[in-house]
Amino acid sequence: MSFKTTDLCDACDQAQACALPFVGFGRRRAFAGDIRTARYTDGISALRVLVNQPGNGQVLVIDAGGLEWRALFGDVMAGLVTRNGWAGVVVNGMIRDRAEIDEMDIGVKALGTIPRRADTGGRGEIDLPIHFGGITFSPGARLVADEDGVIVLPQGLMESSINVADAIAATAEYVIGSTPK
Repeated sequence: MSFKTTDLCDACDQAQACALPFVGFGRRRAFAGDIRTARYTDGISALRVLVNQPGNGQVLVIDAGGLEWRALFGDVMAGLVTRNGWAGVVVNGMIRDRAEIDEMDIGVKALGTIPRRADTGGRGEIDLPIHFGGITFSPGARLVADEDGVIVLPQGLMESSINVADAIAATAEYVIGSTPK
């Protein structure tokens, strides 16, 4: 991926930066794609539906709904996501099976790890706007993630349509400063 979240934020004031301290997992540390969403509601049924669908380069954003003591995502789901062509996964919650996921060609951002899995019953919800980390993740919006964080671009914009060159030059000028004559 050739675009950095820092440059995109500098070049596009409307880019929303998620204010959560995500940890990166998997071999793919940067990824981007259109958003699909799932919300945990007493079980992972909705999440199961999505990971078994073709990802078509999309990013799966999962809201754990405040669940902190159970993992919503693990190596089995990561394997399905990888085989089905998802660009990456963002979890507002915990994952498990870190060692196995770190060996996969996948990008995952989550708040941490915990060994116990989430309940398997419950329906959950898919493809609805979800809000966490101070921003809204709407289905179809563009998400970009790298080691610096997770951002959502304004509706209809892709990273390639944002001119980052001027923002990079302005940052360099600011850091270097003008030399006295």
